Amino acid sequence: MKATPDPATVIRSGPLSWVQQWHWFERTIPAPRRVNPTPLADHCHVPPPATVSDVHMALASLTARHEALRSTIGPLRPVQRVHRPDWAPLPIDHVDVPAVDAGTLEAATAALAARPIDPERNPPWLARVLLEAGKPRAVLIAAHHVMIDGWGLAVLLDQLHDRLRGADGPAETALHPLDAIAEQNLERARLSECEWLARLADNPTGVLAPFGGIADGKGRHRLQYRSVEAYDDLDRVARRHRASPEIVVLAALAHEVATRTGEHRFLASVVVSNRARAALRTSVDVRALTVPVQIDLQPGAAFGEVVASVATASTAGYRHGRYRPAELVAAWSRQDRRRGVVAIPTIEFNCYAWPRGYLVPTRTTPPGGDATWISSAPDEPCETLYVDFSRDAGFITLDVTVGDHLLDAAQAVALPERLCGLLHALAGGAECPVLSDPRTPAASGWWRAPQGWACLTTVEDVLQSHPGVLDVTVTPSGGTSGEGDRPHLVARARVTPGVTIDELHQHVLDHLGDVPGLLTPGRYILSPAEHGTATGGSSVPPMSSRLAVTTSERALAAAVAAVVPDDSRQPSYDNPGSVDMNRCLADHGVTLVEIPRLLMLLRQSGYTGIAADELAGTVSLGHLAAALEPFPPRAHHGGETSS
Repeated sequence: MKATPDPATVIRSGPLSWVQQWHWFERTIPAPRRVNPTPLADHCHVPPPATVSDVHMALASLTARHEALRSTIGPLRPVQRVHRPDWAPLPIDHVDVPAVDAGTLEAATAALAARPIDPERNPPWLARVLLEAGKPRAVLIAAHHVMIDGWGLAVLLDQLHDRLRGADGPAETALHPLDAIAEQNLERARLSECEWLARLADNPTGVLAPFGGIADGKGRHRLQYRSVEAYDDLDRVARRHRASPEIVVLAALAHEVATRTGEHRFLASVVVSNRARAALRTSVDVRALTVPVQIDLQPGAAFGEVVASVATASTAGYRHGRYRPAELVAAWSRQDRRRGVVAIPTIEFNCYAWPRGYLVPTRTTPPGGDATWISSAPDEPCETLYVDFSRDAGFITLDVTVGDHLLDAAQAVALPERLCGLLHALAGGAECPVLSDPRTPAASGWWRAPQGWACLTTVEDVLQSHPGVLDVTVTPSGGTSGEGDRPHLVARARVTPGVTIDELHQHVLDHLGDVPGLLTPGRYILSPAEHGTATGGSSVPPMSSRLAVTTSERALAAAVAAVVPDDSRQPSYDNPGSVDMNRCLADHGVTLVEIPRLLMLLRQSGYTGIAADELAGTVSLGHLAAALEPFPPRAHHGGETSS
């Protein structure tokens, strides 16, 4: 293990910004389940007659200019340290390649992105120079998301390219996340978080799942689609409706979801750069966050009305672009557990809002044609439709990531084709009104609850998996005497003696985050006797508390008690016995920034088996403790194993 950086090289330090805290936590999540790629990676071409020495000098100059390139972070606390420009060698290497073409760039960029970056001890970036016949043709850069975001990486590459062709850099002083700490307005953040939670609670969930994909899909598809023709089509549509191309593409996505599903109201999560001031636009540090954009489409509305609606909603969402992700995720988990349904936006939308002229020219895209690649992997499903949009040198690119339970491979490939087909029709003068009914019927067994879409057989399967449940049926209900007028699910279960409503409710809640299409029924009817005895009310009663019993539960309870914030009225380290194992971590006031330390405490107690994102979810502590595994015994030098 490399030594911790010499404190003598640190010129200033302080806490990570609220934005950085999310990515600081995200680095602890298993790679296949991360929302954002870590590290980010991209490239710029090397303009002749620049040499390898020129590349090194330019990167050294940028390192001196941008403090983010010479910052490290704490492993267990969300802090950052800025080092002197000469504190570490430039993290750069060189690779000889036969030719710098699109295939080589793609493979080389992926290889660099796969290299681990240790932002705790080393610079948070890597660079690689591709040499063709001994001459530098491209520079690849990978950057850790905790210090540099997507916009920042593009700024870095743009400034590198400018220096290599002899242009002067920006006159403004480059800012660092430490400069943003004083600008974090707590009251504004709280208002934004309340707005997020209100929108999440007021939108249907599972909108895409019933209308395609694989019922038991357990992987994801990654797709890139490039179109030359769509570049001009998009330009014409944007000019006609006096909107940015980015808004038009988001409107087209919303139109596609409504056409496919018949849902006209759903939530999109849209990335904003939070760089309104000129000085921030030339800073490479982490500023971007997602904001909630409320999609409300009227059946029969022409596409121009869709664009206007999405533009208005995006403006409203931008006002809520400053919040505390660590606090919001905890509040989100508490809300989801209380509602009995995981609320996830239907669309995740990101874009590069400028042409990236520093890229190596692509020769493989057919003139006036399209190019597509797709890869599928049996890793963790992606719960939303994630689309990244960019416009470069005469073509548009749509990068799509989607779980195969939402769209199968054929549907994923068809999605960007349909979007570009819509743009082509609109460019030709078509109105393309929003349909009233879906083109794709919902799959058998799916039901539209007030909270969103639920799969009845999935709920039955989860309830059936509880010990002591002999058989179960789940049906929609509502409007009957004593049950109120609001539709809800009714679960009728035949169980062995001793199984209670509380246990079944707890069991379903503990599977919310890992079973798509699950929704906690609003009523349970248990039938332990042959003729059945109805129990329960119009809603599930409050759950009882339960203290830690097993060794693993006590270890987890002690770790939770140890990381509870000082200003919380939750259990203290001296009283871990008061930790309620029937509630999730967020219920105890623990946010994302405490999870790395909690995992460390569990390791010190001899336990593993829990991932960071599982702790951030809705699962109860008791359910998590059951998944804990003791570390395997370590062998002594003499060959004996410890007990």
